[in-house]
Amino acid sequence: MAQVFDCEAPESIEQKREMLLTHHVAVWDVIASCEIAGSSDASIRNVTPNDLSPILSRVDIRAIYTNGGKALELYRKYIFPVNGREAVSLPSTSPANASYSLQRLVEAWKVIREDS
Repeated sequence: MAQVFDCEAPESIEQKREMLLTHHVAVWDVIASCEIAGSSDASIRNVTPNDLSPILSRVDIRAIYTNGGKALELYRKYIFPVNGREAVSLPSTSPANASYSLQRLVEAWKVIREDS
């Protein structure tokens, strides 16, 4: 995210939080809990979605982005039917996404700067 916003990379959790707040970015998981084998998205079962309604009803959220296709799939299945807000999928930052170099990821993720 530091490269996306052209700022110094934060080191501590507090610095990371401050960087996100400074750039008006909130981070939230689509699912609160699930069963998963290792880090295999294909193995996700027994999903308990996060309810984003309390946040969306209180805060001016201009855009929602997901980190990869699986997150978008889960968002569309569990969250969209409740809030009716579309989400845009960005390339996954997972190391399993070997088809994207760091620079290519940074360029793709820069779209969020327009909405922050």
